[in-house]
Amino acid sequence: MSKELGYVLVTPYTLRKSRTGGVLGRLMSRTGLDLVAARMIGPSTELVKRYADLIRSEDEVWPEIREVLSDYIEREMVPMEDGHVHRVLMLLFEGENAVQKLRDAIGGFEDSIESADTIRGTFGDYIKDHEGNVTYFEPAVLAAPTVEIAKKTIGLWAEFSEEDGGILDNTIRMADEKDAEQALVIIKPDNFTFPSSRPGNIMDIFSRTGLRLIGTRVQKMSLAQAQEFYGPVQNVLREKLGGRAVNKACEVLKNEFEFEMPDEVREALEGTLGPAYGDNQFYSIMQYMTGLWAPDVDADAIGDEGVARSMVLVYAGDNAIEKIRGILGPTDPSKAEPGSVRKEYGTDIMVNAAHASDSPENAQREIGILKVAEDTIARWYNQYYA
Repeated sequence: MSKELGYVLVTPYTLRKSRTGGVLGRLMSRTGLDLVAARMIGPSTELVKRYADLIRSEDEVWPEIREVLSDYIEREMVPMEDGHVHRVLMLLFEGENAVQKLRDAIGGFEDSIESADTIRGTFGDYIKDHEGNVTYFEPAVLAAPTVEIAKKTIGLWAEFSEEDGGILDNTIRMADEKDAEQALVIIKPDNFTFPSSRPGNIMDIFSRTGLRLIGTRVQKMSLAQAQEFYGPVQNVLREKLGGRAVNKACEVLKNEFEFEMPDEVREALEGTLGPAYGDNQFYSIMQYMTGLWAPDVDADAIGDEGVARSMVLVYAGDNAIEKIRGILGPTDPSKAEPGSVRKEYGTDIMVNAAHASDSPENAQREIGILKVAEDTIARWYNQYYA
């Protein structure tokens, strides 16, 4: 069976209630599919109208729910009169039988009152009165019942993704926070070695900050991006780790040859071994984030997309940097507090689950390097259907 491209739209209500991590964790662990794209979109009036019309026109959509769903889209996704937009998170998944697997994990609309085994059973509501009239409806997420509808829907949202999507600083609930600070987070590649609930669980921990998620992107960092992103630490590694390497080397040589190393030997090592060891550690960081060993890659290919997947998130709100770094924990997971991201999911100083910007200035620098606002939805649509 060939691969398919499926989508999930996380509704504004689910985002407002910070249930996004729980939804993502279920989707990844229950389906085994690869998360290949994620984009925050503030649907325009035209996109909302065309999406609602698409639902109304599809016979494959459950007849009893067709009008209820279309009305929900027009009511809950349309921009406010003052121009502020609602957040919708579009996730694209790739894999065999992707559309059906997503649908099974999400469940039907009535699962919300029958079962907690599905996403809608846990996060959705579909309530009727004694006469069978729907009195409350919240689907939690939206997805396609068929491959053909998935194609049409992804194509429609791809058409608007560049203009309506990106880092949304004009969203509902952010309007009064004129000085809202932005913080960048990277959920690192060790959380994506196989489909699991880890990325969603980490998002859940960050949701305790009360900040708003306003941007996201699935990233395969290039070596050029890694060089620019981590470049400031290269000299630090040369100095700090290089000195340790020289001390250790001199100790080993002393034990082997049974005499103290002369100053000229130490100086030679400081000029050769020290920088080489620091650079080796720097290349290891780049390899961890890109999946590529820099010295083995041709210079004209360093701008190409890497092979290691991560997920970039942009949060906004009051004191965002401090709040995010507080719940992330220190670089060394062994020193982190229980309940922090790195204590729960970190392994060592490098493989420590997530990165967070350490200042508002660095957040903007890192957002620019990783091109978080750049659209990838259209690229994936064209890859499958152009």
